[in-house]
Amino acid sequence: MTIFSAVLAQQLRREPGRPLITFYDHASGERTELSVTTYANWVAKTASLLDEVGLEHGQRLRIDLPAHWLTPVVLGAAWTIGLEVDLGSAEEPDGVVCGPDGLATWGPWAAGGSARPVLASALLPLGVRFREPLPPGVLDLGVEVWGQPDAFTPYPPAEADDVALRLPGEPPAFLSQAETWRTAAAGSLLADGGRLLSVASPASPPGFATFTEPLAKGGSLVLVAHPDADRLDSVITEERCTHRHP
Repeated sequence: MTIFSAVLAQQLRREPGRPLITFYDHASGERTELSVTTYANWVAKTASLLDEVGLEHGQRLRIDLPAHWLTPVVLGAAWTIGLEVDLGSAEEPDGVVCGPDGLATWGPWAAGGSARPVLASALLPLGVRFREPLPPGVLDLGVEVWGQPDAFTPYPPAEADDVALRLPGEPPAFLSQAETWRTAAAGSLLADGGRLLSVASPASPPGFATFTEPLAKGGSLVLVAHPDADRLDSVITEERCTHRHP
């Protein structure tokens, strides 16, 4: 499996109803679970939206999102259309997806006439809209995504040698789609079919493997935001986690 869409298609054939992402927010009490099928539907909708706002194969997307179930959705959507996901380099992206904490940074950028799309999520349960008006030029993902289809076919399709990840550093490091999934299949965070607990954002240099490895290995991710150290052990037990990161 050398591109994201092929990896996801394989998991849809194997066990579409199994949990892929289970998300806890210890600050709000939210628990959200996405099966492989539900995840694929969210990816299709989000990929269609990224395409609709003008992002094209080979362009660079900055995903400025915390540990949240939406983060691996946006990763998958970006890779579906062959975007390069920037995990924090100093270079200016071609588009941005951010949460509320990113509005101070990306709101002025959107309003400055960059003509590059900025999508923001309120990170509320069920992916609902912001309660307050957004800065000029910023689109509310919680509004825009619901009208998108549950299936999406990119054109041109993503390819194995497309850059999937740009890692910060001087010089920055790059992983192609093929390298990303080879690395995931050979990774050591969990065994095949395992269930991994993590508190890291999958859109961060230390966190992206917490999503790619479970997907590649037929496993699942239990992702915890605002973790309460006293409650993590109970989450591990309740969710039958087999591995923990870090």
